Amino acid sequence: MTSESQQPAIVLCPGQGAQAVAMGKAWFDASDAACRIFEQADAQLGTSISSACFQGPADKLDRTDVGQLAIFVTSIACARALTERDQLGPITAAAGLSLGEYTALCLAESITFSQALHVVEARGRFMQEAAEASDSGMIAIIGADESQANELCDNAREGDVLVPANLNCPGQVVISGSTAACDRAETVAGEMGLRAARLSVAGAFHSPFMQPAADRLAVVLDEIDWKPPKFPVGCNVTGAAHENDVTTIKQHLVNHLTSPVRWEQNVRWLLDHATGQYIELAPGKVLSGLMRRIDRPTKVTNFSEPD
Repeated sequence: MTSESQQPAIVLCPGQGAQAVAMGKAWFDASDAACRIFEQADAQLGTSISSACFQGPADKLDRTDVGQLAIFVTSIACARALTERDQLGPITAAAGLSLGEYTALCLAESITFSQALHVVEARGRFMQEAAEASDSGMIAIIGADESQANELCDNAREGDVLVPANLNCPGQVVISGSTAACDRAETVAGEMGLRAARLSVAGAFHSPFMQPAADRLAVVLDEIDWKPPKFPVGCNVTGAAHENDVTTIKQHLVNHLTSPVRWEQNVRWLLDHATGQYIELAPGKVLSGLMRRIDRPTKVTNFSEPD
């Protein structure tokens, strides 16, 4: 169908924030392989995640216990469809933003689709419950680097929880913490000449508030028979690639819930160590946008819908 399939691929896998009503529907309609993934997910979960993807409503998809499943299933359906259509060459490396790390590990055959679906369902549920148990939130800080984010958190914390949560690209950092600390952070950000934007999320992800979820996730991860990834997969916790030791991979995935997502470092690691055309799976175009901020000359081919 296209010469793209002859080129090695570096696959970028989206995380929360990429969800939108009708996500994956075009792939479902265009590809038998994508259709089978949605059908398998619905059967295993005992509920129609495909309906949530295709019909929403948006506030349902914005729940982390629904959104994580919806994004993961859509991304894998997209990847299977690209393979079916001969549009995905040999994968040389992959990375995923937060939840997307599970998509990348699944593509690398470190975990099967069925196993990953089980883990992602538990992860989203545990994180939703931990968020609802705390009075907390997240704020995007525009114009900040990691050092400024740490300074902001130190100046606004006042004994509460307030930490960097996402280091996405130059000038875009997200912090997580208690509601009171987030309120103070908005004021301190203005004093530092930074712009703060409160995010519409259930709670303070990638912060100590997620420790109860991390403890529960560790049990689920230990129930899975993991394999070393068949190609390098970015680790959000370290900013480099996962090691081939499955015990270390599982520990990083547990720590992931309470540690910042080092996405910019993941991308720079790929730029330095991996060779191939960059491909962003459905849904959305968030990672293409971040790449333009990290390394503008690098082109990312987006497959939010069939071409």
